[in-house]
Amino acid sequence: MFSVDEIAKACRATLIQGDLRLKVAGIGTDSRKLNPKEAFLTLKGANFDAHDFIQESLKSGASALIIDRVPDIVIPPDVAVIKVKDTTLALGDLARYRRQKFSLPVIAVTGSNGKTTAKEMIAWVLSSCGQVLKNEGTKNNQIGLPQTLLKLSPNDDFAVVEIGTNHFGEVDYLAKIARPNIGLITNIGLSHLEFLNNLRGVLKEKSALLDNLREPAIAVLNADDKLLKHWITKSNNKRVIFSYGISEKSDFSAKDITIANAKLEFKVNHKFNFILNSLGVCNVYNALAAISVGRILGLSYSEIAQKLADFKFPKGRLNLISLKGTNFIDDTYNSNPLSFQAALSVLRAVKCKGKKVLVMGDMLELGKQKELLHRQIGRSITNTCDLLLTVGNLSRIAAQEAGKRGFKDKNIFCFDNSQQAREFLFSKMSLGPNDFTLVKGSRSMRMEEIFNI
Repeated sequence: MFSVDEIAKACRATLIQGDLRLKVAGIGTDSRKLNPKEAFLTLKGANFDAHDFIQESLKSGASALIIDRVPDIVIPPDVAVIKVKDTTLALGDLARYRRQKFSLPVIAVTGSNGKTTAKEMIAWVLSSCGQVLKNEGTKNNQIGLPQTLLKLSPNDDFAVVEIGTNHFGEVDYLAKIARPNIGLITNIGLSHLEFLNNLRGVLKEKSALLDNLREPAIAVLNADDKLLKHWITKSNNKRVIFSYGISEKSDFSAKDITIANAKLEFKVNHKFNFILNSLGVCNVYNALAAISVGRILGLSYSEIAQKLADFKFPKGRLNLISLKGTNFIDDTYNSNPLSFQAALSVLRAVKCKGKKVLVMGDMLELGKQKELLHRQIGRSITNTCDLLLTVGNLSRIAAQEAGKRGFKDKNIFCFDNSQQAREFLFSKMSLGPNDFTLVKGSRSMRMEEIFNI
């Protein structure tokens, strides 16, 4: 994959020992999974330093080491040792170097909500006409995205990557590594406010993707998002803009949306029929993202519709599951105000002969507005469900607000963690086949543990 000389040049590194002509089979960052002849890149995290595992990497057959401090051990003379200033930045440099070797279309997806589902849908649609490289799960940060791009091979026809952020500058940094030809922003919502401050800060951070597009420099934007609308009408000779939406005028518009028997049906541009295995109207937007990219890259509406009809949604994203003789809507992957409102709309719309239950975990990383935003959710809960279970101190605030708005105190139950909520849900409540329970909260709240029975 790389020669030592290429690694040194890409990372602006110093060769301490070894042969510049040596070829390495790849770049590995986990000594336990390292393949023979790979270079071991020593990342450092909050709780680990891979420099401490160099001996293990050598036993696994590492042919080169990429380090930012010289270890106090003897390195065999046939192993190249490459010293960089920062191994995390070196990982990004190597991924950028690798990406520049390929001329395939790279599609990058960012946004406050739906980016993983949109990424998966786009990759699924494009897989009908070629091999697609994509992030595994949500590996969308300064480690995961470079690791994905390092896997690029001549067999790949497309790359679809998700770009995440919670600090200013991360989208810009990752986009400069990925060098996308198509950039898609799903929406701008109240997420990661602890560091991005407000909606304008979120917009500034996410829109950095559009400033880093490569030819033909195509932007795909949600026309229904108020903060993205000005980009759609913004004149710029450096990029072409396509839009999608439901309510506003757009290039790819969805109408006649219906939900029946856990199927979501809609028409695009008043003509083309689509079906999704979903309860959430919010997934129409994710489908429109995939339809837009598919059409831009030459697929027919019928080809795209056929693929999307078979699409399986990622775990923890409005999945309908049956457990212990009752029905759950699993939306446990993550949470912020925009995605919570979308989930509540699903619970509100579900046709249910029995009880509707909401199990709410805290929404995190909302900075100074965290209490206000939980109160706002509390006001929305009132006409959505019959029973409310909360997990965490912030969700208690939502419960208190719901109580002030008429939600009966006897139907509110508050817990410190998801294990307590699970115990109450399955031991104290009598849920049957006609009941529906929505479970949602931020990643760190471990709301998925509700289902561990």
